[in-house]
Amino acid sequence: MEGFTLEIPTTIYFGNNNVEEALKKESRYLAGTIMVVTTGRSLVRFGYVNDLKRILDNLPYVEDTLVFDSISANPKLEEIQEAVQLGISRQVKAVIGFGGGSAIDAAKAVAVGVGTTERLERFLLEGIEPSDHTLPVIAIPTTAGTGSELSKGAILSSLTYQMKGGIRGAAILPKAAIVNPVYTWTVPSGITMETGFDALAHAIESYVAVKSNYWSEMISEKAIKTIGENLLLLAKNLDDHQAREAMCYASMIVGINLANVGTCLPHRMQYAIGAKTDTSHGAGVASLYPAWIQRQYSVNENKVKNIIYWLIGRKIENGVEARIEMIRFMEKTNTVKTLFNLGIKSEDIPELTEKVTGNVNNDKLSFQKNIISSIYYDSI
Repeated sequence: MEGFTLEIPTTIYFGNNNVEEALKKESRYLAGTIMVVTTGRSLVRFGYVNDLKRILDNLPYVEDTLVFDSISANPKLEEIQEAVQLGISRQVKAVIGFGGGSAIDAAKAVAVGVGTTERLERFLLEGIEPSDHTLPVIAIPTTAGTGSELSKGAILSSLTYQMKGGIRGAAILPKAAIVNPVYTWTVPSGITMETGFDALAHAIESYVAVKSNYWSEMISEKAIKTIGENLLLLAKNLDDHQAREAMCYASMIVGINLANVGTCLPHRMQYAIGAKTDTSHGAGVASLYPAWIQRQYSVNENKVKNIIYWLIGRKIENGVEARIEMIRFMEKTNTVKTLFNLGIKSEDIPELTEKVTGNVNNDKLSFQKNIISSIYYDSI
C-alpha cells in the first residue's frame, strides 16, 4: 500500500437543527462585525436568513451582522469585489457562507479579499495562493452536492475577463462546516438532481484520480453507493427526508476528497462551459459525463466497472456499456444534458478547449492526444 497524507482541518457538525449549537461552539471566530454571504432568495423567503442573523446577533462577541445577498448562481468576481469593499469599510472580522456552493465559494473569496492588500483578481488570474491574513470562514451549506464546505477552492467567473477559474489554498478552508440537512428539504427538484449529480461526479472523479489513495477510495465507494440509491429515491419523492440526510452526508464526506485528492477533466472542462454560457456547474459537468466515462474505461477499466456496479448493480465489459449505463442512470434522475442544450455549438469547441486550465494531469486521460476537444465534440 502506498503512503498518503490526509488533512481535515475543518471541524464538521452534522445533524438536523444543529446550527445554533455549532455557532456557539465556534464563537471564538465570531467577534466584531460578521458578514453572511448568501444567494439569499429562497433562504430569505423561508426565513432561514433572519433565523441565522438572530443566532449570530445573540452570540457574546458579535457586534453586528451584515447580510450580502447579491451573489449569482455562478458567483462573479465583480460581485465579490463589491462585497469586499463593503467588508473593508465595515471592518468585517469573519465571513459565513450560507447557501449552495456558489454562496460558500463567494464567502471564501470575500474572506481573501477583505484580509489582503492585493487586488482580488490577482488570486484568480495569476494563481496566487491566499495567505494567513484571510478572514476565518464558516460554511453552512443548504444543498447536497458541492462539497465546498470542506474544500480549499473558491470557483468564480469574471465578466470582465470572460473566464471561470478558482482561488485555491489551505487558508480558505472553512474553520467549521455546519451541515444541517433540514435546509435541503425545500430545495426544488432541478437543483436537487443537479447538485446531487455534482456530488456523484466528485465521488467518481476522486476515485479514478491520479492522486487517489486507499483512504479516498473508501470515501468514494461509500459516496457512490449512497448517492446512487438516494438520488433515485428523491427523483421519485422529494419529501423523503432520510434520503435528503443521506445525500447531505455523501456530499460532505466526498468534500474531504476534494480537499485532498481533487477532481478530473469534467470539472476543469466545465469551467470553460460556465464562463461562456453562464449555465449551472452541475449541468455542465453532467453534459460531459457519458463521453468522459466511456473514455475513462480505457485507462481505469477495473475502477469504472466498480463505479457502474455500485451505481446500478450491473456488470459491464467495455467503455460503450459504461456510457450507456451512465446515461440510463442520468435519465432516471433527470440529469441528462448535452452541450447543445447549454448553448454550445461545434464551432465553439476550439475556444473552449483553449480555455481549459489548471491541473488536468490528475486525470489519466489527460495524456491522450486531443482528449479534451474529443470529449467536447462527443458531448454536443
